[in-house]
Amino acid sequence: MSEQQTLYERLGGYDAIQAVVHDLIPRLMADKQLARFWENRGEDGIAREKQLLIDFLCANAGGPMVYTGRDNPTSHKGMGVNAGDWTLFMGHLSDTLNHFSVPQAEKDDVIAFIESTKADIVE
Repeated sequence: MSEQQTLYERLGGYDAIQAVVHDLIPRLMADKQLARFWENRGEDGIAREKQLLIDFLCANAGGPMVYTGRDNPTSHKGMGVNAGDWTLFMGHLSDTLNHFSVPQAEKDDVIAFIESTKADIVE
C-alpha cells in the first residue's frame, strides 16, 4: 500500500503555494471592496504578509514549514471583515486556483480548509 500524499505535496509543494499567494494577493488588492485592507501599507508589510500566508498555508497543508505568525482571530480582529468581503475573497481564491488549473480534488480540499477559518476572520 502506498502512503497518501499530503495536500502540500498534491498541490506541488512550496513553489506552487507561493505562486498561488503571489497571484491571489494582487487580485484582492485590486478589488474595489477589498482594497481597503491594504490602504496605507508599505511594500515591506505586504511582502511580509505574503510570506506569512505562504508559511500558514504550507504548514496547514502538511508541509515542512513552521508558521510563526499570529493566529487568525488575533490577526483579523478589528479589521471589519464582513460576509460580503468573505464571499469576494472566496471568489478570488477560486479564480486563482482555476488560473493554475488546480485539480478539483485539491481545489475542494483547499476551499474546505479556508472555509474552516471563516469563523475566526469574519466579524
